[in-house]
Amino acid sequence: MAEARPNILILMTDQQRADHMSCAGHPVLRTPNMDRLAAEGMLFSHACTTSPLCMPARASFISGLYPHNHDMWRNSGRLPEGEESLFRRLQEAGYRTAHIGKSHYYPHGPGHLTDHEPYMHARGFEDVHETTGPWATTSADSYMTDRWAELGLLDAFREDYAKRYQHGPTAVWPSPLPAEEFPDSYVGRTATEYLERYSDERPFCLFVGFGGPHEPFDAPGRYAEMYAPSQMPSAIPAAQPGEWVPEHVRQQAAGGPDAQGYFSAAQPQATSDQIAALRGNYCGKISLIDHWFGRILSVVDDRGWAEQTLVVFWSDHGEMAGDHQRLHKNVFYESALRIPLAFRWPGRVRPGLVSEALACTVDILPTVLEAAGADVGERCQGKTLWPLAENPDGELREAVFSEVAGPCGELMVRTREWKYAMDRSGRGWMLYNLRDDPHEQVNLVGRDDCRAVELEMRDRLLAFLAGMRPVM
Repeated sequence: MAEARPNILILMTDQQRADHMSCAGHPVLRTPNMDRLAAEGMLFSHACTTSPLCMPARASFISGLYPHNHDMWRNSGRLPEGEESLFRRLQEAGYRTAHIGKSHYYPHGPGHLTDHEPYMHARGFEDVHETTGPWATTSADSYMTDRWAELGLLDAFREDYAKRYQHGPTAVWPSPLPAEEFPDSYVGRTATEYLERYSDERPFCLFVGFGGPHEPFDAPGRYAEMYAPSQMPSAIPAAQPGEWVPEHVRQQAAGGPDAQGYFSAAQPQATSDQIAALRGNYCGKISLIDHWFGRILSVVDDRGWAEQTLVVFWSDHGEMAGDHQRLHKNVFYESALRIPLAFRWPGRVRPGLVSEALACTVDILPTVLEAAGADVGERCQGKTLWPLAENPDGELREAVFSEVAGPCGELMVRTREWKYAMDRSGRGWMLYNLRDDPHEQVNLVGRDDCRAVELEMRDRLLAFLAGMRPVM
């Protein structure tokens, strides 16, 4: 696609909802730099994750494959070192590749992340400066925790997280770290310094993985007070199943052994005040990351690279944040399924474009590789998004799919109008008409007048798993 290979800057947040940006319509949250990316490029307003869980989604991003093909369904395992990856393809095309921040392509456990740098090099990264996500920082060391230890901050951070773990998922109070040493600040500052001193003649691909706004709700300093709980929009309420809903879904609604809380929170019930507090803190963490987006983009501008740099912004999955009386992710509700996705490439992407086409995580790999003039390969299951830059009102596909191993999975298909999911036994447990019921309040699974739709959506899922075209 490109006459000259662009620099590539990939900015990734962890667990950020698609509707949590000013440009996406959030009534309170202020994200001027995320908004700037969308205003100067293209926003995909109906992008979905291939899995509402960290490691499966990230494996799809780097491989271009769905979980049932890359075989990472949970936050465990790792892709083989020799497997094709986005970054190995870019290396072969002449790029200097760099990773700064959270990867989560393998479990982050006890030990130091530098022990895993050979694996990261094998996945396609020449330069590696890796950090963990929030919770893993309690047991895994990294360049970041080394710095905290030198500053005398590490013990306070880990003691604070131990208190949060004991308190439970509704723990909301400021981090003991100053804002300038908070994990997302560490990642953002390291990325700006890398770009400031970059002198290689090769084009770069820099991946910047922020660990926030993933829980716990521990925004630091002024960011913890930036959004008052009373300002927060109310959560989508939990809905009770209709009389037509099958018994196995009713058991889920009642918190049965296979449920882990389909209609109720997987954690202890949270009050409306607790949900409002954590929502405000979650927004504060997003604003902190947005600040670093601005700092990073300023370096790109100052070095005269803006016209020759493709910027990609995405997140692995969303956050329930109290919707349907749930926290976190691992379910197929829109709050966890939808993700922010935006591209900026001045001169190649017209500013201010918005596409409502169904896009998903596996589309990032072919889109980036095509821009770089690199070989996409035959295994990729995604579709390049560049046709939508020419025709933002167009469509790429009729449906997107998502997968997760767990009591609220495992397979989902979503069209513009319908969403359907079935569990590990092949039983349907979710059917929503998203046009008439965008907040997913009336589960139509099992209803007589929706049998035909349920069968059609089930056929789409089975055709997807078989590698066939979906039934029309």
